[in-house]
Amino acid sequence: MAASQMEKALSSEDFAKYPFLKHASKQIANLDFTISNLSSEKTVFDRALNRVTCAINEMHTGKMANDKKTEISSFAAALILVIATKNSWIKKRYALAVAKTAHAQMLNEKIDTLTAIAKDFDWDICAGSPYKDFRIGFTFYLRNAAHMHGIEWKLVNQIMDRGMVYLNKDKVIRLLQEEVKARVEKRLDIPEIKNLPEEINLIANDLVRLAQEQIGEETDNLPKVVVQAAFPPCINALYADAAASHHLSHIGRFTLTAFLVNIGMTPEALNELFKTFSDYNERLTRYQIEHIAGERGSGTRYTCPQCSVLQTHSVCKNRDELCRRIYHPLKYYVLKQKSLKSA
Repeated sequence: MAASQMEKALSSEDFAKYPFLKHASKQIANLDFTISNLSSEKTVFDRALNRVTCAINEMHTGKMANDKKTEISSFAAALILVIATKNSWIKKRYALAVAKTAHAQMLNEKIDTLTAIAKDFDWDICAGSPYKDFRIGFTFYLRNAAHMHGIEWKLVNQIMDRGMVYLNKDKVIRLLQEEVKARVEKRLDIPEIKNLPEEINLIANDLVRLAQEQIGEETDNLPKVVVQAAFPPCINALYADAAASHHLSHIGRFTLTAFLVNIGMTPEALNELFKTFSDYNERLTRYQIEHIAGERGSGTRYTCPQCSVLQTHSVCKNRDELCRRIYHPLKYYVLKQKSLKSA
């Protein structure tokens, strides 16, 4: 599908719903919107702030604005606000919220619209087949299904012919969600924007505080007694490797340390866990553990990465049915504890 054909297949309303599309970006470029006038564009700024706030609190991007230009511009403005926070948790959270919102909207779209959206991501995709709603190139399937660990996503369990994988609408939409998340994360992969208006920096600081409150709410309800039977599969795998003195990647060590600190394990106990590692350095290990625990530096206790991040870094292992219903290892731990008590 050529660019002109794609633009015809997608309406201005579609671009408002899916402002991460390349052709929506062209519309943003044609609007009189700059970083310097961001805070003065009240309607756009308010909607942008609503997008980010809803993402932090509720994992979606809020109610759409009635005006399509405002909705499209507010997407660009929200990216600026998120980058201004310089906070990796907010960046990941916002990208996931945009992707989940898009997923919910795409469930109601017609086949032609979904095909046009997939083409925007350069997919090799055709609608209609004797078997399923779509057929897509297997490389596009593998790229996005790599994050799915259910048996229903294994390539061997798909209908495949001549390099094309045959899928129904719901699976294509789920794969597109991964594409959306990756594209938004890439757009947010900027360390900072220099010379931002002071008002934007103040708002960014407020968003960071809001994120810290949200992370706190997720950890405040944790059970006070450490129960290994309630560990998520990924943490069990990391814990077993640590206990056996096997090498852990940097993100693996951070994930395990942050998880165990947040469920009540003391820095002293964690230090003992890492003592048998060949690269163990007592002073450095203690400092890192205490920094993650919030006992050094800014005093902020870090939480472990959410599931989507662990999947990206291949830390996610042995997913079970409960894993598919949650987005964070600590949430798994809380729910598993409750199920063990009621069993």
